[in-house]
Amino acid sequence: MRVHVVPTAEAVVPGQLAGVTVLVVDVLRASTTIVTALASGCTAVVPVGDAPSALSRARAGGALAAGERRGEPLAGFDLGNSPLECGPERVGGRTVFFTTSNGTRALLAARGAAAVGVAALVNAAAAAAWAAAEGRDVVVLCAGERGRPSLEDDVCAGLLVERLTAAGLAPSPAALAALPAARRYGADVARLAADSAWARHLARRGRGRDVAACLALDTTRLVPVYLASVDKIVAGHR
Repeated sequence: MRVHVVPTAEAVVPGQLAGVTVLVVDVLRASTTIVTALASGCTAVVPVGDAPSALSRARAGGALAAGERRGEPLAGFDLGNSPLECGPERVGGRTVFFTTSNGTRALLAARGAAAVGVAALVNAAAAAAWAAAEGRDVVVLCAGERGRPSLEDDVCAGLLVERLTAAGLAPSPAALAALPAARRYGADVARLAADSAWARHLARRGRGRDVAACLALDTTRLVPVYLASVDKIVAGHR
């Protein structure tokens, strides 16, 4: 079995994900928000490509609409894209229709895979263990930032590659290329708050607490699993 890294959702090649296990990564903030929501008792998260569809589907089903564009909350939505907004009192027992600039695009791009998990820094070890146990080649699919790689996703990808190679998977050249970033930041991922351009942007917009919540390593064992056949992300391994 092998592990490969794709740096952005836009870099996925047609057919590339067929028959493999995919880990979708969007550290700041979609992956972390999904993990937090499901850990808080959210019934399911439904990724949606555009804001009007997310809002109309949520309203039709008595669910919550959550999301952002360029980091900013969307008018008329119940929630933004913030793990801090996803406590049990807000999302417990509810379904969330979710649309973001990058993360949901990566999730939708992964629908043709054999299995899809959601990975972030907060669940990196658990996500790697889940993917290895699936018994297939693994592709780490980074959301990136509007078609460009992002430092925080690259670091998370490298950490996942470290754990997957330790579990016996052979790294592709792209997977090997992700390792230096993991080695630079793995002992202190909080340094990404200063070094990541998107982290600095979020902090300038008053979302520094979100950044801090996302830049924490292995704080949960929960791995969200995207069941594309029923169009829902649910709590998988805990």
